[in-house]
Amino acid sequence: MLLSACQTVLPRGVERAPDRPVTRPTQTTAPVVEAGLPRDEARSRVALLVPLTGSNAGVGQSIANATMLALLDTQTKTVRITNYDTAGPGGAAEAARRAIAEGAQLILGPLLSDDARTVGPVAKAARVPVISFSNDTGVAGGGVYLMGYIPAQSIDRVVDFAKDRGVQTFAGLVPNGLYGERASTAFLRAVEGAGGQVVSLQTYGRTAGGVTAAAQRLVAKAPYGAVLVADAGPIAAAAAPIVKRGSGATTRLLGTELWNSESGIANRPALAGAWFASVSNTLYRQYATKYRARFGTAPYRLSSLGYDSVLLTVRIARDWKPGTPFPEARLRDPDGFAGLDGAFRFGRDGVAERALEVQEIRGGTTVTVSPAPAGFGK
Repeated sequence: MLLSACQTVLPRGVERAPDRPVTRPTQTTAPVVEAGLPRDEARSRVALLVPLTGSNAGVGQSIANATMLALLDTQTKTVRITNYDTAGPGGAAEAARRAIAEGAQLILGPLLSDDARTVGPVAKAARVPVISFSNDTGVAGGGVYLMGYIPAQSIDRVVDFAKDRGVQTFAGLVPNGLYGERASTAFLRAVEGAGGQVVSLQTYGRTAGGVTAAAQRLVAKAPYGAVLVADAGPIAAAAAPIVKRGSGATTRLLGTELWNSESGIANRPALAGAWFASVSNTLYRQYATKYRARFGTAPYRLSSLGYDSVLLTVRIARDWKPGTPFPEARLRDPDGFAGLDGAFRFGRDGVAERALEVQEIRGGTTVTVSPAPAGFGK
């Protein structure tokens, strides 16, 4: 199901919302004009809310392409997906209102946390569940489920792995802002839970020289066995020489889920030997090959969220009668779901718990040093 051969025609189950009313002629009277989309009693209506214009149009279109590919691969005949632009007039809230008015019983997306925050109340009032691609746990709940990669889960996994490999003392470099605050909290909890010790935690602004100044402050607290850099690869690479100068060449750098979205992360010599936890790339690589063959360009890494959201929908649609509300309770299946990114399941808080692997940067590539579990134990 995940990677079966693609058809070469546009699937009947995907479309973009029309900009003008649709005219429906009758045999005996003048044409009747109905707002929105034509009725479809054979398939369940699903709305995809992503930015199709504006600065985030690239990733939004990549997600939309991924949902199309998933429809082709599953060959489903029971789901119709309509795309709505969250960057259009009225923003994400208006896109959600329009989708619901046109019969959507499930919303996939939006991508951005601010959009998810505005879509949530609109969807809740209509009793339409939302499966967002955001990773901001603050917007989860009340019918909003998150499929995004959560930093806390990645940090917890890599800290556990480092502790199992003998690391006892940890230090951290985290940026100012909401991401850094949540990464700091997750890091402290993870180290405490693993039985380790945090000897220093330094924050920095994302300005020129910010992370290197923080790394210099960190050196004063050496030695430490591993240092978490909760930021992108280039920033971690800038801090690495200073960090290792303070505690030795054997010091391990730890990264977060952000590193998995950077195609050139393994080409940074300063990060050799670093560990980071993320979703598995095994099936994603096959998907990316198929995506390039069909659309002539590489997909955004986040597009797999769109693909997997369709797999989830199609699985539940086996018991979802068209024209009826989406069976939201099925989202909380304790056995979870499988997709390109591996196993995942939604907790009571609406956040997707993921089975993560640990990768090591080695010899200009990334090597899996601790595979992701295949599923969730009872």
